[in-house]
Amino acid sequence: MAETSKKAFVTGHPIKHSRSPMIHGHWLAKHGIDGSYQAIDVAPENFAEFLATLQANGYRGGNVTIPHKEAAFAGVARRDHAADEIGAVNTLWFEDGTLWGGNTDGHGFAANLDDHAPGWAANGPAVVLGAGGAARAVIHALKARGLGDIRIVNRTLARAIELRDRFGAGVSAHPLAATGELLRDAGLLVNTTALGMQGNGDLAADPKGLPAHAVVNDIVYVPLETPLLAAARARGLKTVDGLGMLLNQAVPGFERWFGVRPKVTAELRALIVADLVPKSRVPKS
Repeated sequence: MAETSKKAFVTGHPIKHSRSPMIHGHWLAKHGIDGSYQAIDVAPENFAEFLATLQANGYRGGNVTIPHKEAAFAGVARRDHAADEIGAVNTLWFEDGTLWGGNTDGHGFAANLDDHAPGWAANGPAVVLGAGGAARAVIHALKARGLGDIRIVNRTLARAIELRDRFGAGVSAHPLAATGELLRDAGLLVNTTALGMQGNGDLAADPKGLPAHAVVNDIVYVPLETPLLAAARARGLKTVDGLGMLLNQAVPGFERWFGVRPKVTAELRALIVADLVPKSRVPKS
């Protein structure tokens, strides 16, 4: 059998849970592209060798997920601005034989809000729950959109302070106890923690103190409607789930590897939703 002309991948450890092959497979079929996108499980101790053999194995690039994002950051020859700002790489590609690394998580976050809450960036201060890698991507995107008041809330204040120092002007660090006060004039609340993820039903924050115009986003997408989003919706606030971030972050990589900029459509979302949860549990939009 002849090898397909264009090859890409997603790698992590483990990786079988990834929906990326479904997303990219949908776009490959939609655009009639002779290409492939496969999930490859690579243990951390083998990651450097994996990177070194990518081009020889015919790959144009691919995606990198947990636990390899920081190793990819260190292992590429060149990085884009977003990767440098965030400190992690989730997308790889070759330019003139040179391995580049980029980060599209911030793009995915902002594009998701653009799709489902147009005008969100003008709403006012943003409160970001969490201080991990996802929070870095969110803060990078918020600063890129011109938000001048970004408030990081984290259980361990020292980690929030690290992010404040990393991103500089307009970013502040706060303990959990300050959350209620910080929400009073916030226009956007973003949860980047695992609270609310399937099997963890805790409320990441109580949205009752938010003003009526606020948007609430949870980057968790399993379940689609987390306890935070359910509480915000019950209050009549605009809510945005995390699935769109996953779908939109995939767009730039596909364009680099396969030469076509794909669209995040209702058809694609429905395909992934059907794989994530039984239809009876899909929240009303």
